[in-house]
Amino acid sequence: MALTELLLLAIGLSMDAFAVSICKGLAIKKIRIKDCCIVGLWFGSFQALMPTIGYFLGSKFSKYINEYDHWIALVLLSIIGINMLREAFSKNEDEVTDNSLSFKTMFVMAIATSIDALAVGVAPLSFEPLNKLAFSVASIGIITFLMSAAGVKIGNRFGCKYKSKAEITGGVILILLGIKILLEHLGVL
Repeated sequence: MALTELLLLAIGLSMDAFAVSICKGLAIKKIRIKDCCIVGLWFGSFQALMPTIGYFLGSKFSKYINEYDHWIALVLLSIIGINMLREAFSKNEDEVTDNSLSFKTMFVMAIATSIDALAVGVAPLSFEPLNKLAFSVASIGIITFLMSAAGVKIGNRFGCKYKSKAEITGGVILILLGIKILLEHLGVL
């Protein structure tokens, strides 16, 4: 996976955490750098951990699915992207209004926003060599940390009006990345 693709993937994956961070920032009355870092660390850590788990699951089965890896990547990234778009256009607003940064609250939110990263670890990351895994997951984690920390500050300052835009952007990026992987494998690009 090229660096540009990895960065786009990381940005796309971080958009769920960014959207939740915006709403978390809205709920916190007086924002501190420490609050931004706590949220960023939770989300960034889980966004790095989940593709690592997915990588090892996917690499165990890669010899069975190498012929179909591009289709698997397209389907998984498209499902994640479509789900993000559906959430962005949903009238059901289950926004995060709790200002708690407790272990229990952050643990649940970190898992909820990183489930899609598990699928990305299964495909397309599991088809990459192991020596690229550390760089890939570190990139995903760092970008998610930065986006989440910024999201808390943005939410505190501007409110939730950017939540759906973040989800739309993330969804479109992931779908386009899946299409690109397929077209490259088919020799179109």
